[in-house]
Amino acid sequence: MSEDRKHARVVASANVREFFRESVDVAIERQRLEAEDHTVHYVVNMLTLFTRAEELYGSGPERRLPPLAAMLAEAVEAPSTRDSDRALQRLGDVALFMAGFFPDYLARRPVDVDYYIRMGGSAYGTLADRSRSTSHGNGLSDIFAELADKFAAFVEILGEIADLGRRYTPRDILRLYELWIATGSRRARERLDALGVQVSPGFASSRQH
Repeated sequence: MSEDRKHARVVASANVREFFRESVDVAIERQRLEAEDHTVHYVVNMLTLFTRAEELYGSGPERRLPPLAAMLAEAVEAPSTRDSDRALQRLGDVALFMAGFFPDYLARRPVDVDYYIRMGGSAYGTLADRSRSTSHGNGLSDIFAELADKFAAFVEILGEIADLGRRYTPRDILRLYELWIATGSRRARERLDALGVQVSPGFASSRQH
């Protein structure tokens, strides 16, 4: 989906968009992430769109997200480069959204958050390379490149937004601890600290998100 089309479709959801813009800005400041405004704008638009079920799940009767591998296959088998780019963009967007907002869900699946980070980052990276060589996509190349380079950091940003107003059950805390052990997530560590859970830095993965 093009940036222009996205912008046109979020006008009616101005309040939701403003909420996400403010939330993303606050999270970026807290995480000390340096990000270009155009990239932040893209992420805010994506979040606003995905508040609509048909944008996230599609308009099909099943209303269920296909696996990322299926999205990648769709991009590879697309009849044109533009169709392939759309499929890769959707893969990147969905991977970012799911990894940021639903890491606990992914922890119970055969594939984990790291898989989503790798797949999403790779999709955006391919888009960045392709966009540089086309006139219609050149304006998005820097956005895709930054999302590819900082994918894990933006997952942390979305995760912090997801934490707003959330009440943690003991099971949630355990999953948060498991997420920190598996990924070394700074946000997960900070949330555990805020919940009064003492953790030892030596147990965390060396991969820092």
